[in-house]
Amino acid sequence: MRPEERQPFYEPSDADRVWGYERQPLPVKEPPPTRIFLHLILFLATVATTITAGALQQGVNPFTHPYDLYKGIPFSFTLLLILGTHEMGHYLMSRRHHLNVTLPYFIPAPPFPFIVGTFGAFIRIRSPIQDKRALLDVGCAGPLTGVLVSIPVILVGLSLSTLKVMPGGVGEGLVLGEPLLFQFLSYLVFGHLSPDQQILLHPVAFAGWIGLLVTALNLIPVGQLDGGHVAYALFPAYHQMISWGSLLLLVANGFFFWQGWLVWAVLLYFLGLRHPPPAYDWVPLDRRRKILGVITILVFLVTFTPAPFKLD
Repeated sequence: MRPEERQPFYEPSDADRVWGYERQPLPVKEPPPTRIFLHLILFLATVATTITAGALQQGVNPFTHPYDLYKGIPFSFTLLLILGTHEMGHYLMSRRHHLNVTLPYFIPAPPFPFIVGTFGAFIRIRSPIQDKRALLDVGCAGPLTGVLVSIPVILVGLSLSTLKVMPGGVGEGLVLGEPLLFQFLSYLVFGHLSPDQQILLHPVAFAGWIGLLVTALNLIPVGQLDGGHVAYALFPAYHQMISWGSLLLLVANGFFFWQGWLVWAVLLYFLGLRHPPPAYDWVPLDRRRKILGVITILVFLVTFTPAPFKLD
């Protein structure tokens, strides 16, 4: 029997008929209370570390001036909004596809030397993804939702930022790489800048910039990253080749632009370059999802920067 001749898995619901195919819903179990408590503890710890990191960015010494930690709140709350929106995009889309999924785990990090105070957030999908349509939906939902929040955040943050003239183009301290999307948003706020002008980012703008970096990192088409999900859904036969090619490009970027890509490449290699096939791998993508996949690839291209950090 050819795949297109297979019988439906079950009598489809109205929602399933909208998408044009039938699927078997899986039971969704709520996380046990102890797990919810763990999510809450990790989130509160991340609030504390990101507030501290934001205060450190403002020159606050938390040991000598603990009452000035409130200065880190704009950065912390903005960053957590972006990260939380990203993960809730995955979570809600997973529930839409009847997947057994956990609430987001926020990972705190020491405020120093990690100037952002967090290693990000993630969810666990505890049931198999049924087909490439669900795979692409879940993979796209987080990055696209996150970048849609990051854009207005960056515009607001840039409007609160200031310009500083550096005579002779000489910079000071850490300089952030600007992906194409950030450059475009900067142009909307400040117009054309001369080479000796630099933007001193407000904490809200810095949090938005991190949101773009997180989006780009997740959309690298390797293994089971969000970008790996999208690459497998669009090009299942070439996924492993795409993973290896992306890994080699990261290594090249590490040698020529930013050495941190070498660390990221090693981490991705040990996490794995393969992607398990969905349960019903034969179900094809529809035209709408192919367009969504192409949009997601474009989002990766406009949020990626070869050198996110450099000293000037």
